[in-house]
Amino acid sequence: MRLRREQVVSTALGLLDEVGLDALTMRRLGQELNVQAATLYWHVKNKQELLDAMAEAMLADCVARAPEGPTWMDRAAHMAERLRRALLAHRDGARVFAGTYVTQENTLRFADTWVGALREAGLSPRAAAWGTWTMVYYTIGFTLEEQALAPLPGTEGGKVEPEHLRAALARGAYPHLGEASTHLLDADLDARFRYGIQLILAGLEAAPRDEPLVRARARDPSSTR
Repeated sequence: MRLRREQVVSTALGLLDEVGLDALTMRRLGQELNVQAATLYWHVKNKQELLDAMAEAMLADCVARAPEGPTWMDRAAHMAERLRRALLAHRDGARVFAGTYVTQENTLRFADTWVGALREAGLSPRAAAWGTWTMVYYTIGFTLEEQALAPLPGTEGGKVEPEHLRAALARGAYPHLGEASTHLLDADLDARFRYGIQLILAGLEAAPRDEPLVRARARDPSSTR
């Protein structure tokens, strides 16, 4: 059977879940597909192109249906939650996605829908674009931490050891952290994620709707106009 690009990408995602990003090499992928690593380069030029294709595939379910919610804020928040769930669906998913800049169908359609949700609020094109970037960056960063702290398959517990932090704060040397310790150690990651997204959306809601364009010339000290 002739090897197809889709097969290469789906096998790479399966291998990612099994061994993680650091152990995902073209040679290991070739072994999994029972082909020489050189054969893979007929389908992806290099590992970065493979990662781009994996990131694009991760978003397949994200564009399968319209965002949910009665308001633009609900729909924008739902887009962020979809992205987070897509990244969490694969081991090291956030690390794979963070290093890509994809201009393919799933990614572009997902981004277009997200920007559109913010435009519905009357935001300027710049505010909608930069607001979407801000939500994407927050989601990737949050999920990077979430996956870094999660237990790996076959191990017990994660990297977080709350008792160590509690012991450090109990000495009273960090009064502000001590006062907030219950919330710092709150394990409800879903609630923490939603809190951050709502902060971003509240800022976007307060953004001026008649925002003027930012002109590069205005920041150019050599300009006389």
